Formats: sequence, C-alpha cells, structure tokens
Amino acid sequence: MPALWIAHVTVTDEEAYGRYAKIATEAIAQHGGKFIARAGRYVQLEGRERPRNVVATFPSVEAAEDCYRSEIYQSALEHARGASERELLIVETTE
Repeated sequence: MPALWIAHVTVTDEEAYGRYAKIATEAIAQHGGKFIARAGRYVQLEGRERPRNVVATFPSVEAAEDCYRSEIYQSALEHARGASERELLIVETTE
C-alpha cells in the first residue's frame, strides 16, 4: 500500500534548513517519493501550529522508512538539527 510522509516544521535557521531541504529532496526522489504538498497555504484547526507542512507520497511504508534511514537522508538531517523544530510521521494510505 502507498504511504504518506508528513512533516510539520518550524524553521529556526533558513540557511541551514535550505541545505537540509536540498539533500532531503534528492533522498526522497531516490526512494520513489514525490511531493504533493510543500510549505503551501494551510489552516491550523487543532494542535501545535507549525508554519511549514510537507507531504510526500511513497510506494510503501517500507520505502518511506528506508528513505528516512538512508545515509543520504541522515546526512540531510545533520543540517535540520538545530535549524528546526519538527514532527515527522509515515502513515499507510487506504488506496
């Protein structure tokens, strides 16, 4: 089943986070991921507001998790740590 990678982010260092985003984009593509929402307009209805929200679709939960655990994505995370506050989850879709 396909899966969604959903990130809610508050960026605290734009320059460093930009480096993260460039490398992460490559990692996501290498694992079959495609962005379907990326920092667009949103409406916060409940919970903690994060001004940057990203959703990518992957062929499976395993593909998304493999991406996260990959060497290239982990190298991207080195730039995100200290440059953002974030939550990230993977959820299987029903279709």
